[in-house]
Amino acid sequence: MANISNNRSQDRRQGMPFFCPFHLGIKTGRRVGGRRTTNRGEAVYVDYYAGHLMLGTIAILFLSIGDAFFTLNILANGGEELNWLMAILIEDNVEKFVAFKLALTSMALILLVIHHNVQLIGGIRVRHLKYMVLIGYSALIGYELFLLGLAATFS
Repeated sequence: MANISNNRSQDRRQGMPFFCPFHLGIKTGRRVGGRRTTNRGEAVYVDYYAGHLMLGTIAILFLSIGDAFFTLNILANGGEELNWLMAILIEDNVEKFVAFKLALTSMALILLVIHHNVQLIGGIRVRHLKYMVLIGYSALIGYELFLLGLAATFS
């Protein structure tokens, strides 16, 4: 039996600094898909997110801002908030309502983006859920614009 010696003089792996360009988003990784094709159905987390995924996320965030703005305009024209939690926040403080709404939307979007490759049921993945949220917010904005148009005609 041959005696094999370890000729490595040092570990070639570099230590990761506390503040790394990858963590700050300055430098992105290269992984855009899973490493193995045999792990179908398992969650795959990547280093780089596709442009359309981020564009949809930013669109949802702007639609949420528009929703808050149009909701306040509808309430100023005599409308009523049907969501009891948001109604409590609006009655307490408008700034608190806007901050809570945007924080809740932002946290949900972060989770949806991180888990965008997770398969839910059948062929439906989390990224499809995000696109459904985008369509729902678009419909909500359309409905709020319709309500504001009705309020303008009756004033």
